[in-house]
Amino acid sequence: MLAGGLALALIAGSAHFKYYLQAGYGQLLIISNAHPIDAYLADPSVDVSLKVRLAKVKRIRDFAIRELELPDSDSFTTYVDIKRPYVAWNVIATPELSLRPVEWCFPIAGCASYRGYFNKNDALAFARSMQKAGYDVHVTEVPAYSTLGWFSDPVMSSFINYSEAQLARLIFHELAHQVLYVKGDSQFNESFAVAIEEEGVERWIAMHGDEKMRLTLMANNKRKKEFLALLAKYQKRLADNYASDATVEMKRAEKARILTALQDEFRTVKVGWNGYTGYDGWFARQLNNAHIASIATYHSFVPGFRTLMKDQANFQAFYATARSLAALPQGLRREQLSGLEKVELPPVPGEQVKVSQEQT
Repeated sequence: MLAGGLALALIAGSAHFKYYLQAGYGQLLIISNAHPIDAYLADPSVDVSLKVRLAKVKRIRDFAIRELELPDSDSFTTYVDIKRPYVAWNVIATPELSLRPVEWCFPIAGCASYRGYFNKNDALAFARSMQKAGYDVHVTEVPAYSTLGWFSDPVMSSFINYSEAQLARLIFHELAHQVLYVKGDSQFNESFAVAIEEEGVERWIAMHGDEKMRLTLMANNKRKKEFLALLAKYQKRLADNYASDATVEMKRAEKARILTALQDEFRTVKVGWNGYTGYDGWFARQLNNAHIASIATYHSFVPGFRTLMKDQANFQAFYATARSLAALPQGLRREQLSGLEKVELPPVPGEQVKVSQEQT
């Protein structure tokens, strides 16, 4: 995950001083407090359980470089205790009657469909300002983010206690951002990284996991597929509603009915999950366009990337092909990816709302 404007702001210009100041200061604190993992492993005063987790990170990172051909950068070679549950908070916003997220644009670095803050209260304050302006808003917690190789991204206390599979997913995902990043196309960037993480964790468990891990992965994948299919169904209903000739009042009423139906059908789907509650938190939050868009950003083109991956001889060939797609105009590359395999979430009609950093 790219922490919205965090990584982008660090390499952008000096507009909107307050926002850039919090981004720069937050990043500086992380860098200055990070120390080499090897130093932690050699320190007899460090808790044994932390050493075990850090040693696991080293093995996962080595696997990423060797088996997935991800960059051998300095990322994930240091560790920092950030003293809070999340490193950042992302704000996602959409118009009231659209599923297309607002993009915030930065000099040099381009645009992103979310805006990040190191301070939760700052994120909530900005979210409230967007709500007052009439937008649907969602604030999501960020356990990790990529600076795209501009800095050495450390292992953080916010995710060090993840399960082995979750830890592997996160490391593969963030390193994938260092392979390929397209300015102004968050869906492409995040879908690419998710495709890498999915393939990577399957290979990691096949080589290093036990039967329990393999069965858990299969069950999780099945539930995720059902969740995305459910979301796709209702995203289409919302998109059709917003594109209709109905009045604004009628669209609002239909939107409320659709979101209520989504909640109801989730309860039905969940019955077959044998008590699994992993998606309860997602549905416990206010359902709105921005909440749904947060999932679309990460999964819209994953099926296409996975199909493309299977057609390549190795990861370097896949990365080269992905870079060729990245060089195409946005509409054409999305068309190409969608043509590889039916995407889980349908394309969103309407004009993209873009906000330059100077305007916010």
